[in-house]
Amino acid sequence: MKQRKGGWRLMLVLMAFTATSHAQSKKAVRTISVDFNQQAGTLNKMFNACVGAGRAAEGLRADWQQQLAYVRKECGFRYIRMHGLLGDEMAVYTQDSKGNPRLNFMYVDVLFDFLHSIGMKPFVELGFMPSQLASGTKTIFWWRGNVTPPNDYDKWGMLVKQLVQHFTERYGEEEVKSWYFEVWNEPNLDGFWAGSQADYFKLYTYAAKAIRSVNKNYRVGGPGTAGAAWEPEMIDYCYKNQVPIDFISTHAYGVKQGYLDEFGQGGTVLDKNPMSVSGEVIQSRAEIATSKIPGLELHYTEWSASYTPADPIHDSYHEAAYVLQKLKQAGHAANSMSYWVFTDIFEEPGPRYTPFHGGFGMLTTQGINKPVFYAYQMLNRLGNTELVNKDSASWVCSDSCGNVQALLWDFTNTHPGDSVHNQKYYIRDLPSKSKGKVELTIANIPAGNYALELYKVGYSCNDAYTTYLSLGKPDYLNKQQVEQIKRQNDGAPVLKKMISISANTPLSEVIDIRENDVFLVNIVKL
Repeated sequence: MKQRKGGWRLMLVLMAFTATSHAQSKKAVRTISVDFNQQAGTLNKMFNACVGAGRAAEGLRADWQQQLAYVRKECGFRYIRMHGLLGDEMAVYTQDSKGNPRLNFMYVDVLFDFLHSIGMKPFVELGFMPSQLASGTKTIFWWRGNVTPPNDYDKWGMLVKQLVQHFTERYGEEEVKSWYFEVWNEPNLDGFWAGSQADYFKLYTYAAKAIRSVNKNYRVGGPGTAGAAWEPEMIDYCYKNQVPIDFISTHAYGVKQGYLDEFGQGGTVLDKNPMSVSGEVIQSRAEIATSKIPGLELHYTEWSASYTPADPIHDSYHEAAYVLQKLKQAGHAANSMSYWVFTDIFEEPGPRYTPFHGGFGMLTTQGINKPVFYAYQMLNRLGNTELVNKDSASWVCSDSCGNVQALLWDFTNTHPGDSVHNQKYYIRDLPSKSKGKVELTIANIPAGNYALELYKVGYSCNDAYTTYLSLGKPDYLNKQQVEQIKRQNDGAPVLKKMISISANTPLSEVIDIRENDVFLVNIVKL
């Protein structure tokens, strides 16, 4: 009897093993199949049109400028947007003892000259209010950006006009025609705007007319709202009152609760909605298309997984796959989606004292590349021609030299749900689970010899935060530790090999993929 029970146990184990093996063998291999000769058209590079930065005064720092030059070179960002251009730190506006305005663009020139020197353009956010032009004392952030309406709208209009005239004289009207002027930031939130919607529309009107009085072809827009708000109202107002508008701007983030949560104390939760962020982008485009001004551009001038600079998802390897998923889903709906922000040199809650604190940046304060940096670097390495591709989590491209690039990923939202905040989940060591295999097949690549390089971002691979955890999560990183983390997460290929492709033989590459892995397959013709 014991033997029979043991036999049954053995049989059950064998049956379970067979069933598991059979299930694994039947597990569908994800297939990405493209034809080198079937082109979808020019790759839409809205993903690196613009990137965010904290505030203008930070842009006067040497380390900030060094990091921006690096990110510009590696990720290809063309515009940059930031707060605080008109704040007291930039010394743009003061008044003499008789209340006469005095304008000074010295610090603005230093910042914009630097941008010009590295081939970037400003996406000019007009805000916040100079204290001597402000109607009140309400401020936001550690650096005290004044969020009240002007005490004199004519002086506000004059300030904007003189600033834009100065830009024209310094950089030339053809250059400034290529810029964007956005009026204010998130006026639908009480923390950022002490007035009403009507007060904002008045502020916008004075600014827009001032800009157009310098040059009728300069581009102006707004409302720069949080959560895709006020879009139809903004368009209707401008249409009915013949106020200039060239684009709609707004913001979206992928978490629930904790708005204006500078320190992450409210607790954020990554939204389980698979169309979070991207669904808002698509809806914004639909609202524009059905409006009285259907041809307006759409710019998401802030977006990320989370709207607090104290959310560890920003440091996590999950962020890289998340960003790619949302950009792919958004498609052609937006003219730009500006990742918020490029660096942790960012002081809305004041200076931060730990090397990984959930900051918005692609780089830490000490210049360590986070996984999301590599996602944008990989995007920038794609060729200009997109190939026809039915896979929903990849791009396959070619360039004028006959090289091919395939960027593919898995995004799996592993967050346990509303019961756990990001601040407690993403600080953990979070090993990834297997998602099977991906077979990449490319037909009709011209015969010849090629070098194949495979780049990866994922758990413990170009994953600086997990390396930081392995060091014991110190509050301070010394120089040697910074160098170690950079060295272990330097973005080098995980595989290099030579391949030979013969006529009428497709290239086929099989890749093991895990949750939230990102891969770039770079095929270089020799």
